[in-house]
Amino acid sequence: MNALETILGHRSIRKYKDKEIPKEVLDKVLEAAIRTSSTGNMQVYSIIVTKDSERKKELHKLHFGQDMVLEAPVLLTFNADFNRFNKWCEQRKAEPGYDNYLSFFTASIDALIAAQNAVIAAESFGLGVCYLGTTTYQAGKLVDFFNLPQGVVPVTTLVIGYPNEEPNLVDRLPAEGVVHYEEYSDFSEIDIDRIYRDKESLEETKNLLEENNLETLAQIFTQNRYPKQMNIDFSRVFLEVIKKQGFMNQ
Repeated sequence: MNALETILGHRSIRKYKDKEIPKEVLDKVLEAAIRTSSTGNMQVYSIIVTKDSERKKELHKLHFGQDMVLEAPVLLTFNADFNRFNKWCEQRKAEPGYDNYLSFFTASIDALIAAQNAVIAAESFGLGVCYLGTTTYQAGKLVDFFNLPQGVVPVTTLVIGYPNEEPNLVDRLPAEGVVHYEEYSDFSEIDIDRIYRDKESLEETKNLLEENNLETLAQIFTQNRYPKQMNIDFSRVFLEVIKKQGFMNQ
């Protein structure tokens, strides 16, 4: 399978076989992550590999009890990380100026690009992966769990292992919903209806609406999955973590 086929065949896997990942395979996945593009070639990210079963039990709790954390043989936690780069600057008579939000954002981009490279590499070896969005929700607790120093903030986690399920490809919006040429083309009501028509017509959508006693798919997102107050609460918590870790001093 070539790279494009791997990318187009991506599925989030939430059930895993009890099978270890060979060291040489995991090393290649990590190498792929390290070879990713990064801002100014600074590589201001870090990756924490978790394989120990006892530590995974603790991470299982922190990630809201998602069983794939226990089932998958490997978890990779990706961090926005200026700690190493700052220390290098100081040891080379250079004053680092990265204790600000822009630097956090830069490091987060680097970490997420590295994570996606790891995904593509893992899937090319027949492994399954799933991103854990709970990483940012629980960033403060993960800082303590991993003993992260100043300048380091967890931004995403990948579970990786051999799939124990074969889910169908999930739906995606048509290209016109996300691709703009030359300048941004805003959406009319007719455009929105057309772009979301297929997604709203899925049997899965109809079942969700019936189960939740709601009228529209949009209400599933705004009332159940990502309600406003939850976003506000976790935003405040995450901003405090970013500040505590030294990225909001200026």
